[in-house]
Amino acid sequence: MLKFYRRSLVILTVRLAVTLALSMLLMVGGVAVPLASAQQGPINFNLRTTDGGQISAEMLRGDVVVLAFSPSSLPLSRALLPGVQELADKYRDRNVRIYWVSTDSNSPNSKNYATDAQLRAFAEKYGLKVGVLRDPEGVLFKQVGADQLPALVILDREGNVSGAPIGGLDPRGKLIDKLAPRLNPLL
Repeated sequence: MLKFYRRSLVILTVRLAVTLALSMLLMVGGVAVPLASAQQGPINFNLRTTDGGQISAEMLRGDVVVLAFSPSSLPLSRALLPGVQELADKYRDRNVRIYWVSTDSNSPNSKNYATDAQLRAFAEKYGLKVGVLRDPEGVLFKQVGADQLPALVILDREGNVSGAPIGGLDPRGKLIDKLAPRLNPLL
């Protein structure tokens, strides 16, 4: 068992080193070329809500959309959710739709399994009143080019990913301050 963890740590360290090296090599004129790439053109998805409904990309066309991806098991999620709600409160009347997209598994055999009721309770505990969507296989997460959790993704009115996904959030930072410069031009 210890050998497995050591091997995993070595693999993780090598991946990190390669990623950093590639990032440095891809610097062109002081601008980093993102390694993760989102699908070109409008994103198409259909996610289940924790109350049994469905939300599709088509239903959201015409509005700017913010998707906040995270699992309930991640400590940073506890800091993320109040910021997501603050963002939703600020942009409530401006045609911005905001969702928390849980990446928790829906399989009872999985380590990061969470029921819909558990996710609703988690959201309520941290003051989140926006819709909660489920992406247990990470299909949409990968489609939008996100590569770390938590991640925030903005979709423009046509359903295109607007800018690179924002990942690795500072729990002490204000989400509104980070997203407003990207959201406001889309409104």
